[in-house]
Amino acid sequence: MQIKPILFAFAAAGALAGCGDTPLEQGLMGAGAGAAGAAVLDTSVAGGALVGAVANVAYCQQYPSRC
Repeated sequence: MQIKPILFAFAAAGALAGCGDTPLEQGLMGAGAGAAGAAVLDTSVAGGALVGAVANVAYCQQYPSRC
């Protein structure tokens, strides 16, 4: 099905568009994007939220000028 990769791409773009100012905001935005991506791909939403939160916080802490 062609729609899942397109929806996943939009979810990923949304995650990159908003990093948040604090680690809490970064974690929440990453969790939302991860959960959305997991739902689109029909995998574990909780796992996707966890991975998204950790990845977004790690990225924003490593590259604060890009967030």
